[in-house]
Amino acid sequence: MQLKSIEDTKKFSKYFSKIVNVGDVILLYGDIGVGKTTFVRFLINQLESKNKIIKSDVASPTFNIVYDYSIGDINILHYDLYRLKNYNDISQLGIFETSNDHIKIVEWPELIKPKPKDRIDIMFEYSKSMNSRKVKISGFGKWKDYKFDEI
Repeated sequence: MQLKSIEDTKKFSKYFSKIVNVGDVILLYGDIGVGKTTFVRFLINQLESKNKIIKSDVASPTFNIVYDYSIGDINILHYDLYRLKNYNDISQLGIFETSNDHIKIVEWPELIKPKPKDRIDIMFEYSKSMNSRKVKISGFGKWKDYKFDEI
């Protein structure tokens, strides 16, 4: 899939706002500046709009490591693991030991071992022109057979 504009990214996040539920895990991969946090911002703002909640200023949690958003009956934990250097740092966060009453979105999940069984992996890559992004979506566990290519 190609995201050729900011509007395409908004549409992509709107699609995800319709399919994700409490308990879901989304792992985001890609270089710095490729659009991971922008996707999360649009996703959270879309869920807030649907629930008639004032849109949050969604920032990258690089320095805080995690931000928590309450959107009606939905709670989202947005993690950014960029600054963490080893699995021990990640395991102390207890990302997947907490209850399943959140949607968990994790940027830079490469050090997570093992990965959650039920998850969606989204890989963002720069296209050759650098003006657009290639996005590859993979589902695991309960998402294994989901047809993401119908976006």
